[in-house]
Parts: sequence; C-alpha cells; structure tokens
Amino acid sequence: MRRRPARLLRGGCLALALALAACHGGGTRPGAAIPAPPVPADGGAFTVAESMLDTWNTIGKILVGLDGVRYEGRAQMLGLYAVGYRGERFLIRTRALAIEVPGQGLRTRVDALGPEGQATASPAAVALLQVLARRVPAEVELYRQPVELPGD
Repeated sequence: MRRRPARLLRGGCLALALALAACHGGGTRPGAAIPAPPVPADGGAFTVAESMLDTWNTIGKILVGLDGVRYEGRAQMLGLYAVGYRGERFLIRTRALAIEVPGQGLRTRVDALGPEGQATASPAAVALLQVLARRVPAEVELYRQPVELPGD
C-alpha cells in the first residue's frame, strides 16, 4: 500500500506538468482562435513594374478565377474592381506612378479601398492583396509587351 501514494504523487506531477505546458503556449488547443497576423503599415499595397492597364487587366483575370472572390464590377478608367471577399466588400485600385528618374520604366501601385473610397486595411483586403502581390508579376510576364517611351 505504500506504493499507491507514490504512484498518485507521480501521476499528479505529470498532470501538473502537462497543464503548465498547455498554459505556457506549447501548442494550440483544439478550438482555440489563432491570432491574425499583423496588418502591414501600408495595408498590403504593392507596386508592379508594369503599365496600369496591363496590371488592371491582369488583376481582373486573377480575380474572376479566385475561389472565394465575388466579382461585383469594374471601372477601367478609374482602375477599380469592386469585389466581395471573406464577407467584406471593398475596391481593388490600380494607379499609375510617376516616373521619377529617366529609364525607370512604368510602375503601378495596387491597394484597397473601402466601399466609400476610403483607404482600408481590413483583414480580407490585406489577404486578397497578398494573393495578388504573389500572382500579378508572374501573370504579367506571360503576355508582357514592352512599352517604349520617348527618350528610352
């Protein structure tokens, strides 16, 4: 009968060690919420070394083929796509950037706007911009037609 209390003590120590390890964050408990990654300071915006029109067309091609994206409309002259993604509605905007130095080439900035046109860095917008930032450069390369500017 002496061994029985020792077994209980060892079992209790093991249970305590496991409980402490779980509290310490040694793993994610089933059903526990995983914290969202921090939103980048720029809201996930990115720049593409390409013309605005080619970037805008490429984004449209990608959006209509992405699972979970609801394509709601577009405005080519404004460089906009209206989309729904992960339960949110927002705009994907493309803007041509000014050439700052000779020979720099064309560049386009891609960012997200809320439905009213204000800047947004919502989790859904940031996630979609991250997908686009990975896919747009590769897609543009498939059909790139260099634009010659005067003086180049």
